[in-house]
Amino acid sequence: MSIASLCSLSTAAPLVRKNAGHSRIIDDLRQTAVVIVIAFVVASIIGVVTALPTVAAADSGCPTDSDPINTDRPNTTNSALTVPYGSLQVENGVTWTARDHSNVIDGSETIVRLGVARCTEFVLNVPTYFYSTDSRLSSGFSDVGVEVKREFPLPHDFTLAATAGLFFPTGAKKVSGPGYDPFLQFPWSKGIADGWSVSGMFTVIWFPSLSQRNPTFEPTIAIGRELGPRADALIEYVGDYDHQRPSQILDTGAVYRVTDHQQIDFQAGFGLNSSSLDHFFGLGYSFRFDRLF
Repeated sequence: MSIASLCSLSTAAPLVRKNAGHSRIIDDLRQTAVVIVIAFVVASIIGVVTALPTVAAADSGCPTDSDPINTDRPNTTNSALTVPYGSLQVENGVTWTARDHSNVIDGSETIVRLGVARCTEFVLNVPTYFYSTDSRLSSGFSDVGVEVKREFPLPHDFTLAATAGLFFPTGAKKVSGPGYDPFLQFPWSKGIADGWSVSGMFTVIWFPSLSQRNPTFEPTIAIGRELGPRADALIEYVGDYDHQRPSQILDTGAVYRVTDHQQIDFQAGFGLNSSSLDHFFGLGYSFRFDRLF
């Protein structure tokens, strides 16, 4: 489940049917302006850090084009690794979700990741189409989003990254809501031993047009296991916490690298409480092109 899916599925509920009075519009515009400024400042800080010509950056241990593909799919926890400098990576998928006795199929969940500098990538979240099999949930495209991600390799096989992003209100209002949705993410990972690893991510999302949900926090934690040189499996917990009842999900997934530049994956999970989705299943395919510049 990507952050685009989180924003879309969460606003597909009756929350989007809100009053549109003049005062509410003014409040939404003010909140939007504030969060856009915050997101811009954070992105600028990341950009400044990226531009610092330190020797450590040259020998940081960030991925190169000799490393195999590493994706943000299939789980919610994004990889703490960036794509290599000069590489273009495209990740795609389709997911079937059951929620409130309704079924939703979405695709293609495409994100485009471009290595724009050492340890730094630019990400484009392409709108995903959500198709509801009945009238209980809405159908339509999600918003387009952009983000900048900076990787910080640390000692003892620990990796941390920081991401600042913003979704623009380009999609269907009943699917994604009417406003801008800025967010911050901090994915991390730690190798343990004998092919085992632990990873997680902390996300803060702001919905200016849905003040009752601000801010929404999403912590995740996952345990991964290598299954040979080309396959990995994981199990993950995802929680979404706002001023309403939290939703909690337990999911599992696996990836298989067909080549060093191509990967297929699957994911499956279910909700742990009544405010969560019922269950979901997804498939994905990703690929990478190197040395574009």
